[in-house]
Amino acid sequence: MNSLNVIEINAAEAQNLVTQGLSELCSHDVIGRIWNHDHTVWKPVPTEIVNRLGWLTVMRHMTGEVGRMKRFKQELLDDSFTHVLLLGMGGSSLAPELFQKTFAESALADMRERRALHLKVVDTTDADAIRAIAEAHDLARTCMIVSTKSGGTVETLSAFKYFYNQTLALVGPERVGQHFAGITDPGSKIVELGRRFRFRHVFENDPNIGGRYSALSYFGLVPAMLVGVDVIKLLERAIAMSQNAMTGACDTIGNNHAAVLGTLIGKLALQGHDKLTFLAVPELASFGDWAEQLIAESLGKEGKGVLPVVGEPIAPIETYGPDRLFVHLRLHGHATFDDLTEALVKTGHPVATIRLDDLYDIGGQFLLWEMATAIAGHILGINPFDQPNVEAAKVRAREIVAAYMASGSLPGGQTAEASPQVLAEFLQPAGPGDYVAIHGYVPPTSETEVATQALRQAIHLRTGLATTFGYGPRFLHSTGQLHKGDGGNGFFIQLVSKANEDVPIPDEAGSEASTMGFDVLKRAQALGDSLALKEVSRRVITFDIGTDVAGTIEALAAKI
Repeated sequence: MNSLNVIEINAAEAQNLVTQGLSELCSHDVIGRIWNHDHTVWKPVPTEIVNRLGWLTVMRHMTGEVGRMKRFKQELLDDSFTHVLLLGMGGSSLAPELFQKTFAESALADMRERRALHLKVVDTTDADAIRAIAEAHDLARTCMIVSTKSGGTVETLSAFKYFYNQTLALVGPERVGQHFAGITDPGSKIVELGRRFRFRHVFENDPNIGGRYSALSYFGLVPAMLVGVDVIKLLERAIAMSQNAMTGACDTIGNNHAAVLGTLIGKLALQGHDKLTFLAVPELASFGDWAEQLIAESLGKEGKGVLPVVGEPIAPIETYGPDRLFVHLRLHGHATFDDLTEALVKTGHPVATIRLDDLYDIGGQFLLWEMATAIAGHILGINPFDQPNVEAAKVRAREIVAAYMASGSLPGGQTAEASPQVLAEFLQPAGPGDYVAIHGYVPPTSETEVATQALRQAIHLRTGLATTFGYGPRFLHSTGQLHKGDGGNGFFIQLVSKANEDVPIPDEAGSEASTMGFDVLKRAQALGDSLALKEVSRRVITFDIGTDVAGTIEALAAKI
């Protein structure tokens, strides 16, 4: 962050709203009150606010923990480990995935020269995907990190039990514990699990940090260290941004990047520009996935919402509705979206360009977007740190699993024929301001990616609406809160595949007994979310697409 000109707003109306909003922020000392942990910035009671503000200063604490993380990495390298499987969901997995995709898989020379491990995130309950991950890794040279704040995440614990048994069979009971580590909150189930199964290491995080605000804590930085990121350099950028984010006086608040961005998001959402659409060069694409959870889970509640639109295929300018706010993440030397943003501005769309000098500016971006989201929450009058609707789908899924355990079969859910005509009829009532969310309870493969992108484009061109896509159950830990907490203007399309062969989930780590497989769990989660959505009057359709995942989705896209 070498320049104060990090954010550029390319619309006079938007700039006027920001100027007005910044004046309101400084007159009420909102910035100073945030740094002083004043819960009244958001709500009159402190519940799920005062114990969720550790992210404001965590980066300074973590500079003192770099040596510990570096020693952990060196231990793994010395013991000939080559790969890491990160078992986690949502806030526990999105930052690690970002570090692997953005840094470790980039062409940066300094990354190639660093000794590092290859990291794969396991955030799925798809049986075919779980089997493929196990087959693609030499588990005798792989460390599994069980990463969960609560310690009770069913997807993470199911993956732990499966990979524990797979590794146990390879290396034996004396060595298996050395293949596991944990990242969790103090006192969680993972702390006890680590002792019981003799984990190599357990990192206990600051409990005053919510999962989606945890990128600069152990949850993000341990994986970052393992894949070769210069963690000190990343933290230095975050600290520099935090210093900028303290600016709150009326004559200087315009230089506070987080205040500008948060005011822009909040004020424009109140004006109907609530589809926050990311335009990011491929090198920064994974940052959008991280920001999606932060924004959706923080700002989608109490009948309000800001919908992050990430990875949407580029469409003709005239197809975009007036509900958009575009954010162009521009990396120095990359002009990929320059012409598009210029054209969007000419047609009257609000566009904000955020400039990054290099990939390490992502450290500052974490803090920038966290603070901006907190400020937008203030403007919208909501608590950006709770998630009141997230539990609904989990409760329904647990009930369905219990019914399966009692009867040996899943309750029947209402499904529709996977035909373009049925999909078109479902979308027919959609109108301005609505959006379409595709939920793919399917294997996350390159073929699936191509097919779902084609479906998103086809739906957008037919309806003019913003589209999103999320793999299930991963998205439940990301956008699931917004889907049930916003104003109810979403159309939800569930695509549920059938496993070629189910993979048993051990009842207990180390035991061969299994009463349920991953395919059953995935289907229970899909049905549970469908029921939870319908309970709050959301429009949902479920397509059971069998085993020909890409082919069925492509057929829907081609003829809708």
